[in-house]
Order: sequence, then C-alpha cells, then structure tokens
Amino acid sequence: MTDPGAYCREIETYLCRRNDGHLIRIVGPAFERVCGWAEAGVPLQVVVQGIDRKLERYQPTGGKRRPLRIEHCEADIFDVFDEWRRAVGVAGTPDRSKQEAEAGQGAPQDHGRPARRRVSLPAHIDRILVQATNMLAMREAMPGLHAALEQVVADLDAIRRDARGARGAARAALLDRLDEIDRGLIAAARTAARSAIEEIEDAARAELASFKARMARAPYARALTACTDRLLRERCRLPTVRFDG
Repeated sequence: MTDPGAYCREIETYLCRRNDGHLIRIVGPAFERVCGWAEAGVPLQVVVQGIDRKLERYQPTGGKRRPLRIEHCEADIFDVFDEWRRAVGVAGTPDRSKQEAEAGQGAPQDHGRPARRRVSLPAHIDRILVQATNMLAMREAMPGLHAALEQVVADLDAIRRDARGARGAARAALLDRLDEIDRGLIAAARTAARSAIEEIEDAARAELASFKARMARAPYARALTACTDRLLRERCRLPTVRFDG
C-alpha cells in the first residue's frame, strides 16, 4: 500500500521543481485531498502528468507566473487518471463529487480549462503521420524503432484518403486497421526494448499495486500488459495510432 506521507513528499518535491524552486507545503485540507488520491490508487506518474497538463495552460497575469498550488491541479490529475484507467483497463476512479464533499469546500473551480475537442478521424491520421515523420528525423531511441515508424507512415499513407467521409462498415474497418497498426508498433517496440522490458514491467506493477487485490488474475494480467505497453510508449515517445474518438 502507498505510504501517503511519502506520496505527498514526492508530489511536493516535483511541484516545487515546476514552481522554479518555490516550495508550497502540502498541509491541512490539501494534504487530506492528496492522501485521498493515494488511497484511490492514483499513480505518482499520473499526478506528475496532471501537474504538467495544468502548467501548459497556466497563463501568468502581470507578466509573472505565481506558484501553482496542488489543489488547482486536481481536475487535470483526475482527467489523466481517467485516461490511465481506460488505457490500462482498471476500475476504481475516485468519485469527484464525493471527494469534494469530504473536502468540505470542494475542488477549486478551473474556469480556464477548455472543453476537450473531439478530433476527426482524418485529423487524427494526419497528426500521427506528422508525429511519426518528426520522430524519423530524430536520433533513433532504440535500434529497430525507425523501421517500425517507417512502416506506420507507409500504412497510414495507404489509408489516409479513405478516412475522409468514411461511414458505417468502412469506418469500422479503418478503425480496426488503425488498431492493428498500433499493435504492430508496440510489438516492434517490445522487441527493441527487450533489455529494458523487465524494468518497465516492474514500474507497471508498481502503478497497479493499489488495484491488484481487487482484480481477478486474467483482468490483472491484461491490465499489466496494457500498463507496460503504455509505459513503453512513453519511454520511446511513440504515437498512439489507434483511434478512440
């Protein structure tokens, strides 16, 4: 089980670094809130990504950015946690309304948070093509990845035109093809990263530790594979070819 104190200190340290060395202690209601995240099984890496996402939109007033408080990152952290759960396939999202009621004042309102726009299938394919092409122009992270990315570019070029206006069975077939391309990319990444795969799987087990006791063996095995693939994708900076829109 996660040590709430250590969990808070890790978050405090990361937030201090992102606040240019300005330390804001996580105490009182903020500490209780963050302990709730630990109890719900929100991985530290998810919290880090939520903080980063908030900072991407955090516009300074008067030319200087004020230090960000952890409370104001909660909405983004929950968004990332929801995405993590869907990717990994585990249940147990913290109930936001319940947590807000328990906190007394509720989560800070994030009025500057724009609604997520749904990306069209053609726009998704174009974006992945750009990402893959840009990666091919960079130094190869692991031997074999460039060959896999070249295959992704070739496969997407072959279906790019068909994505425009695709409906019904034609669209479903394209989605299946994108999923197939994505699985092939991850399989190639697993081969390229075989010397590091055990380390990545250990990190995946750590992320899933809070959920393992409540999961049957088969769902846990699927979640471990999905979590490992997600961490591998992050390490290799690979695009997600499948389309969930």
